[in-house]
Amino acid sequence: MSNSTFGPWITLFRAGNSTTGVFGVFLGAMLALGGLPSGDLAIITVLQATSVWAFMCSWNALNDYLDLEIDKVNRPSRPLPSGDITVDAARKGIAAMMAISILSIIGSMSIAMELAGGLEDWYPALIIWIAALFLLINYESSGGYSLRLKDRGLPGNLAISLSVGMVVLFGAAGVFEPFSERAWAMFLVGALYNLAREIVKDIEDMEGDEGRNTYAMRVGPQKARNVAWILLIVTLMSILTPFGIGIFPELHLIAVIPAVVLLLMVKPKLMTAEDRAAQMLIKRSMYLALAAFLASSLMA
Repeated sequence: MSNSTFGPWITLFRAGNSTTGVFGVFLGAMLALGGLPSGDLAIITVLQATSVWAFMCSWNALNDYLDLEIDKVNRPSRPLPSGDITVDAARKGIAAMMAISILSIIGSMSIAMELAGGLEDWYPALIIWIAALFLLINYESSGGYSLRLKDRGLPGNLAISLSVGMVVLFGAAGVFEPFSERAWAMFLVGALYNLAREIVKDIEDMEGDEGRNTYAMRVGPQKARNVAWILLIVTLMSILTPFGIGIFPELHLIAVIPAVVLLLMVKPKLMTAEDRAAQMLIKRSMYLALAAFLASSLMA
């Protein structure tokens, strides 16, 4: 199969972005253990990382599938509106990725059963996975029993942000450390970063979101930008606090300076309505913060 055939699928699944979920699982495990997992814990971590990657690919593709009409305006070059991938093929791809995710989590469970503590100590990882599936269903579905989070503005943004942050907790729970303070600190930072970014992305998409009940559509772009900036200030506090209360060594505070600098650069972009540039800065700052937390954990 040629690269030109793979290309649209990589785009549909947002395979690169989904790989951040793999990093998140390993980050959670390494934050909890203070180093790379080994032996059976390494196998569990790899399987859980595979599960998250496939889960995110499935969610991303499902989002494109359900947003096909909107993307004909917002992103006509995406694989579905452009016709590079048929709707029927997309449905099969979504199902295949979710099947891979389920099989991987079952594999993790089977290994955990044989280790000390067994499922009794590992089950928080399964609860986190089920919670993420619950958020997916209630975000994308418009059925009678769904919470329809996608159409409720800020609650939908929060659902996505929690699911992203939960990846770190998933990694920690997989190595039998669901209450790791370092993992929970990273969960909070990741969720806040993503909540601010989701709001800015909704501002960026306002033209094509006509008729949708996004937070930006409800309150207007300027108020949404102000709320996003307030969230980023809270994010800044959440980055610095773990060093102040001893979760991470104070000496390692220097590692988060690049992330903080990029975060502070977002404000001018929001003031001049450069929403695309703002959300990309938020994304890069988040990656730097993740790397800094991981480095601190390994050096401690």
